[in-house]
Amino acid sequence: MQGEDLRQMFALTCGERVIRCLLGEPVERIPFGVNIGWKPWDLALERWRRETGDPDLRIEKVLGYDGCSEMYRGFDVPDVHCGIFPAFKPVVISEDEEFIVHSDERGITMRDRRDGGSMPEFLEYPVRDPSDWERLKTDRLRPEDPGRFAQDWDEFRARVKTTGEAVQVGLFPYGIFGTPRDLMGDEEILVSFHTNPDMVRDMMDHLTTLWITLWERIAREVKIDHIHIWEDMAGKQGSLISSRMVKEFMMPCYDRIADFAGSVGVRVISVDTDGDCSELVPIFVEHGVNVILPFEVQAGNDILEYRKLYPELGIIGGLDKRALAGSKADIDAEVEKAAKMIDAGRYIPMFDHLIPPDVPWENFRYAAEEIKKICYEQNDGTHKTDEEVPDD
Repeated sequence: MQGEDLRQMFALTCGERVIRCLLGEPVERIPFGVNIGWKPWDLALERWRRETGDPDLRIEKVLGYDGCSEMYRGFDVPDVHCGIFPAFKPVVISEDEEFIVHSDERGITMRDRRDGGSMPEFLEYPVRDPSDWERLKTDRLRPEDPGRFAQDWDEFRARVKTTGEAVQVGLFPYGIFGTPRDLMGDEEILVSFHTNPDMVRDMMDHLTTLWITLWERIAREVKIDHIHIWEDMAGKQGSLISSRMVKEFMMPCYDRIADFAGSVGVRVISVDTDGDCSELVPIFVEHGVNVILPFEVQAGNDILEYRKLYPELGIIGGLDKRALAGSKADIDAEVEKAAKMIDAGRYIPMFDHLIPPDVPWENFRYAAEEIKKICYEQNDGTHKTDEEVPDD
């Protein structure tokens, strides 16, 4: 590497570092503390605050995470309404000491634990049939609604210049499958692929039009670095829909997104899907996705194997959060896995989802500090060939 290139590499912002690392370009160190797998569930944070005696514990400060944004670390997302707008009015339906039943701004009725210790139980959704969808599309999913843009662009440009974070569009809960699933619920959307396929296609196509329309306007104000798509469309058994359905229903929308990304110079398109994603990864990659997360271990994902199969794929995650509740040896095994992946390139270490409340603070701190050491070691971030990927 030439001297000027080396100086530029050591002057990377946190956003540039994340993008370059995922694309296999030289970086002075590996990004640390990026994305959801470095955040605790609320009950875990409460536990850590008790264990440390610090009622205001901010783990990102104590452990030195990269970036500033609350969720994504290294990416900043413009304040643009990408979903239902105007939002539904939230309503509390019933409550007791342990649970609260309410409807949210998306029109979804759910039962939540008051302590925030688990996912909610979803009870009712805003779309039950094609007439519901047509009404929602007309009333609350209009791309041209001027109220969707709440962002002060001068303020946003100044902020990312100060923080050095890259610009991301797309976030939870917006995805080609993920959002229709949110609008209908698991069972109804899956049945609708058979009973109302034209409605499902229209939902996916209209949402893609909505997002690309908004992104085109954003691209006139700032350079977009990253498009993120939230799907959560797999479980331990694999994809919730067949590969044929993924290709037939979803991939025309992904192709449109990839075309938009190419037209404005977006370098990273990422997908977040839980569960066993082995059926989905090759399809996503074929249609323009170059980063995937979080690779849940308990669903059977092995990131070392994925690295061998997809040497050009950016990977975030794949470290088993369950090990954090185990022994030091369990944690060390995940740290060693992170080291192998970092050596193989195009990898940002992260646990495979939010940290659960059975994890002691000392365990999490130990794991984070050990992984941070590896991230800060001199490493050019470039990827190795298949033959050079370390074996277990």
